[in-house]
Order: sequence, then structure tokens, then C-alpha cells
Amino acid sequence: MAASAHVKKGDIVTVISGHESIKGKSGKILQVFPKKNRVVIEGLNMIKKHQKASQTNQQGGIVEREGSIHISKVKVSGESVKEKKPAAKAKAKTKKK
Repeated sequence: MAASAHVKKGDIVTVISGHESIKGKSGKILQVFPKKNRVVIEGLNMIKKHQKASQTNQQGGIVEREGSIHISKVKVSGESVKEKKPAAKAKAKTKKK
């Protein structure tokens, strides 16, 4: 069973280690893979994928997309894009008479 991730989809994170082209940069998390301990960050770690022509992609060719990086190489740098819920208020207990 995989451990719970310290980040979630929509969080703004900063890359703390890795290749010089992505180190120190920040972006929004697009996907989290908790079983593989990896995340995909918007606009970072771009890879080139060679696509074969198909019915949906008539031309085929080389497509650039985001690659995943290890979850331990990122830290949360700001508030998540989604609104955070306020803390639940504790209800005052009343005594029955």
C-alpha cells in the first residue's frame, strides 16, 4: 500500500532538486501518481514523444508533453488553486437536564 502524498492535484509546488533546467522552478500539479511516487507539473520536465499516425492524430509526428518527476523532489510553495475549507468549529456540548 502506497503512503499518502504530501501534495495533491492543483497545488503550487517548487522543484528542490534535479536537473538544472527544472531545479528551483515552480508550477501547478496536473497529476499525482501515489503508487509510483511521481507527479506531473505544468510546463516542467518537457519530453518529446514520437506519435504514430492514427485516426485521432492523422499527421503523427513529435509531440512535446510534461514528464513526471519523483514526489520527493518537490515542496509546496503556496496555497492550492482550489479553495481550502475552513476548519470545522467544535460544537459546544450542552448538558441535558
